[in-house]
Amino acid sequence: MQTLHQIAELRERLQQARLDGKRIGLVPTMGNLHRGHLELVNEARRHTEVVVVTIFVNPLQFGENEDLDSYPRTLEQDQARLGTVGCDYLFVPSETEMYPRGRGNQTIVEVPELSDMHCGSTRPGHFRGVTTVVSKLFGIVQPDVAFFGRKDYQQLLVISRMTADLCMPIEIHGVPIVRDERGLALSSRNGYLSEAELAVAPTLNRVLHETADAIGAGECDYDRLTAEGVRQLEAAGFRRDYLRIVRRDDLLPAGPDDKALVILGAAYLGAARLIDNLEVDR
Repeated sequence: MQTLHQIAELRERLQQARLDGKRIGLVPTMGNLHRGHLELVNEARRHTEVVVVTIFVNPLQFGENEDLDSYPRTLEQDQARLGTVGCDYLFVPSETEMYPRGRGNQTIVEVPELSDMHCGSTRPGHFRGVTTVVSKLFGIVQPDVAFFGRKDYQQLLVISRMTADLCMPIEIHGVPIVRDERGLALSSRNGYLSEAELAVAPTLNRVLHETADAIGAGECDYDRLTAEGVRQLEAAGFRRDYLRIVRRDDLLPAGPDDKALVILGAAYLGAARLIDNLEVDR
């Protein structure tokens, strides 16, 4: 594995692979890698011949008073882990390499409507930052396939919409959520949880499954189901962000006739904001 820091040197390394007709896979990350990230790399290895992982803590997707400065940066540990799963190139650019004219003068890419709901409504500008940096990474790497985790379901949908709308010749591959033995979705922000909070955190996933079970049993009063789910989360010590039952294709509120659903959950536990989701077919 080679670690590179400059756009020009990464493009130079990838040029021959592209001329040789090799498929290039991209796994964008913000580092502090865990088993979920490594599964993205494993999936990229299965589907492509050259795997590029990027680590960039993107300031454009952090809001005011969020954890940009304290976000864990663990490059040496990340390099060691990537060396075990077949990463070919690790791209670790500086902020000035990515945004040479500064954050305020960067061209912005935005997906309207879809970016403004759910996580977008409680984190204004977050998805604008995500789509801007991902579109730039797509331009730098020019992958055939890009791999994203399904834990960030809204992010996956936003990126898929952006890629389709801008006619980018890139396949977006969503990889299933990786969980610990208690059902907690793996996340870099789980490191903010205390031991006591780690014991409580799987409640979010349990609430999603109980909600899905009720839907499977024929319950169609989604407002009642989400209110009960929020009540359980708050009783366990979470602070609510949102819990919603929506359509999978556009994330709008689900109605009784909709069949392809996803239950989206986001809540705060201590210093961590946890998200999870569960896809449901009626």
